Amino acid sequence: MPTKLHFISGLPRSGSTLLAGILRQNPRFHAAMSSPVAGLVNGALEQMGAGSESYSFFDEQKRKRICKALLDAYYADKDQPVIFDTNRHWTARLHQLIELVDDFKVICCVRNPAWIMDSFEMIYRKNPFDYSRMFNAGSRQTVYSRCESLINAGGAVGSAWTALKEAYYGEFSERLLLVDYDLLTQHPARTMELIYRFIDEPLFEHDFNNVDYSENEFDQNIGVKGLHSVKKKVEFKSRRSILPPDLFVKYQEMDFWQDQAGTSANIIASKKPAATGAPLNGNLSS
Repeated sequence: MPTKLHFISGLPRSGSTLLAGILRQNPRFHAAMSSPVAGLVNGALEQMGAGSESYSFFDEQKRKRICKALLDAYYADKDQPVIFDTNRHWTARLHQLIELVDDFKVICCVRNPAWIMDSFEMIYRKNPFDYSRMFNAGSRQTVYSRCESLINAGGAVGSAWTALKEAYYGEFSERLLLVDYDLLTQHPARTMELIYRFIDEPLFEHDFNNVDYSENEFDQNIGVKGLHSVKKKVEFKSRRSILPPDLFVKYQEMDFWQDQAGTSANIIASKKPAATGAPLNGNLSS
């Protein structure tokens, strides 16, 4: 196990790949796109669970040791003392991480869900002749069916949204730091300063004009070109949404982290947009 193991989670299209690209500039850190570790742990627990014929061979301590061994083995070849493992579903597994990892923190990248849907739609339209695995024949027909597919409980956005909401109001919410995508791109230096404070690491001087990270091979394999591409310069660009106004309004109010009652989560928050379809103009707080 590395000296420190932290996690990156939260919502898709909300800056987790960008954050990994920034963090990996620090030679003490390893960070990357979503890893298979959460899936490996979940798969092992399924095989050792009551639904398996092997259930009688495992007790609680043996299941815990095997899950911890998976974490250790996956990062055994990394020299960096601080590892950030990325997966959107870690927020639904805090009760497991508490038993497996000492003193971990979870950085949760968030963004107004209306803009998340807009971002997915932008990628879809930029690849007009490449039918990706994000949608099936029935769900890719219109922007309405595509958004509905993404937001349902098993969809890329819906599953991450419910997992984050579970953690946000859960008993381990003090382990979370929610980082708004717009503020990360508007105020990267100040945002990173707060992240370093949260994980209790000495501040590193990052180059926000030269962030270099992409996973082109992975994106090509799933047929979604540009899904994990990061632009070299960290900057905020305001634009109008390409979603129909009724869809934008439908998803705009799903940013539950604007209500900070009932949680101990740490938040780098933004103000609500002034008007429907307007870009978020945030101020920094924690």
